[in-house]
Amino acid sequence: MITKKTQSKKANNVATKLWRWTKETIKLVLILSLFSIAIDFWRSKDMPSETIPTLATNTIDQQWVDIEKMSYDKPVLLYFWATWCSVCNLVSPSINWLADDHQVISIAITSGDDRRLSQFMKYKKYDFPVINDPTGKISRKWGVTATPSIVIVKEGHISSITTGATTPMGLWLRLFFA
Repeated sequence: MITKKTQSKKANNVATKLWRWTKETIKLVLILSLFSIAIDFWRSKDMPSETIPTLATNTIDQQWVDIEKMSYDKPVLLYFWATWCSVCNLVSPSINWLADDHQVISIAITSGDDRRLSQFMKYKKYDFPVINDPTGKISRKWGVTATPSIVIVKEGHISSITTGATTPMGLWLRLFFA
């Protein structure tokens, strides 16, 4: 027969274990967040910090884009990626989702000619605008050393930079607070 005292001890024990697990999870999230911020800082050290390099050109669909001018209307998410980048395969669907309601311009780094890139975009069902950077000239001008790299530009200045894997919510928040 289980007494009320025994039931109370078991409930207390479960609550204690749950509280410890919650504290450890919070610690782990904080440590991973700090690690991620440090990696972002290190990877983006060569990227411009305030003013942006000029980027006015045609997309592979022959649409004229001028990042600085666009950024005065609302923030622009500038997405440096590549067809050969495995992490980009995880991030690109989020970029595609954001492109429905936000200004998104992507730069495909050393991913082949315009025809090949167009085929890739159709195959993946991506609708975001793409500027082809077949030699990596644009990405070098922007100091990009890791793919994917995401730059938020507002009013001609860089609002934030992130590199590597990221979440849709993280990108949305960066745009929201830009």
